[in-house]
Amino acid sequence: MTTVAELIGIGLYTPAEAQRLLGVPSSKISRWLRGHRIRERDYPPLWTPQVDTDDGRLCLGFRDLMEVRVAAEFIRSGISPQRVRAAIILAREIIGQDRPLSTKRFRTDGRNIFLQVLETDEKGEERDGLIDLFRRQYAFREIMAPLLKPIDFDDQGAPALWWPRGRQAGIVVDPQRAFGQPIDNDSCVPTAVLAAAARVEGAAAVARLYGARPSAVEAAVAFEDTPATQLAA
Repeated sequence: MTTVAELIGIGLYTPAEAQRLLGVPSSKISRWLRGHRIRERDYPPLWTPQVDTDDGRLCLGFRDLMEVRVAAEFIRSGISPQRVRAAIILAREIIGQDRPLSTKRFRTDGRNIFLQVLETDEKGEERDGLIDLFRRQYAFREIMAPLLKPIDFDDQGAPALWWPRGRQAGIVVDPQRAFGQPIDNDSCVPTAVLAAAARVEGAAAVARLYGARPSAVEAAVAFEDTPATQLAA
């Protein structure tokens, strides 16, 4: 079981909160991290969540959130879930990380990993769909570059901070602060708190109360009012 003290630096998100931030249905996140069964075939979890609860509830850490974000974008881009699963397995072996897609190294190794894993399937049969897709100028970097741009990485190449609306908005998801909830970077106040207060008191009053800039309060309101599908865009 993950203790409260251990959650500092890990982050804590329910599937519903992850859906809000990423625009990925919570049911899909649950299937990926719990495993599922389709047509008499069992699919194990893509990886083990960072957070271990004692009541069986599924919770994600910050790294889980970032991994889901990348996996979901590959699928949105037309890569099948089975191929993404195969790529995760191979990338995990090559990169040596349980959650390899969200690492900085995957930005440079990912294309080769995908090409390698999709050359043959489990039965040794050739599969070239994705290779042809890349040759048709569906470039790997065109998928990865927008995903990695709002991420700050640590010295080991693991994601450390996520700026979900870009750095200019000043809103950051930092597992070291507020258990990874979106916050105003300068005041460290969660955007949900700023937005809820501003709807009652107004941005100027809330800015004085929390020591935040009025523009930061307005940005928090806009962030919280943005639908999940647009938030993750």
